[in-house]
Amino acid sequence: MAHREPPLPPARGPLSAAVLDRLTETGPPPHPADAADATAYGDDLQLALYLCYETHYRGFAGVRPECEWDPELLRARAALEDRFLSALRADTRVHDSVTDALADLLVEPVDGTGVTHFLRDEGELWQLREYAMQRSLYHLKEADPHAWVLPRLWGRAKAAMAAVEFDEYGGGRPDRVHARLFADLMTDLGLDTSYGHYLPVASAEVLATVNLMSLFGLHRSLRGALVGHFAAVEVTSSPGSRRLAEAMRRTGAGPAAEHFYDEHVEADAVHEQVVRYDVIGGLLEEEPYLASDVAFGIDATGHVEDRLAARLLTDWHAGRSSLHTPETRLTPHMS
Repeated sequence: MAHREPPLPPARGPLSAAVLDRLTETGPPPHPADAADATAYGDDLQLALYLCYETHYRGFAGVRPECEWDPELLRARAALEDRFLSALRADTRVHDSVTDALADLLVEPVDGTGVTHFLRDEGELWQLREYAMQRSLYHLKEADPHAWVLPRLWGRAKAAMAAVEFDEYGGGRPDRVHARLFADLMTDLGLDTSYGHYLPVASAEVLATVNLMSLFGLHRSLRGALVGHFAAVEVTSSPGSRRLAEAMRRTGAGPAAEHFYDEHVEADAVHEQVVRYDVIGGLLEEEPYLASDVAFGIDATGHVEDRLAARLLTDWHAGRSSLHTPETRLTPHMS
């Protein structure tokens, strides 16, 4: 897993082009008004937002670290966020309570038709590779967006969240860091493990899933939503990971590919309990007024994941690539 800063990707429209201009100091950022009429879940806005957020992670090759706090870029980012968040609030069905939101996640459908069901039952190796390419935007920085909530919690919630994050970061062992394990999975699949390598071909739908957690993580006012997001991820991870492990075994993807998901079956089954009872429970004991935000975080996560699932399954059922640039579709015989 390479640790160098990734190169900047090509623009996908005027918003992302203007953000790229600002990052490379060749032009002004997008005007805040430009974001108001943009397609909230579209390629252009989602890439523009991702570029802004990435300055808070590892940045990009050739971009000065000081761009992280560029006032003009932050002003443009705020407008992009407002468009995205407004769409999420308008489009997301929010449960009346955290209990109801979690209860729906805990029910596994008898005849599931989601992405992990498809990959387990009939997915081909090229589709598993595409899935890993797209998910690498998060998994190569797994747990990092959620770490931002730690300074904003205290007491039982902070202690429990820190315990889960410690596991995500390998329990003190660098070879067990989950981002490292995902890089090993990518190696088994013959993929490039460089951080951010597949950003140019990532779909708008997968960009939205990563942008959602960055949005929640970077705003203290959205700490409840970030906890809800984390809960949604942990509650659904174990059964989904079991299906993906089976998909890796069925297709002969390799031992590291199997191990990444086998690890999550066990670890996330434990994490789910800790997050539900201690992180959420501890947070709402201290700040009960955040209950609606937690529920929103859970439901918004489901919304963007459903959009991604629809994109993947529509493309794969049609026999075409789910990647942003369809002609780059990989087969088991290509690197």
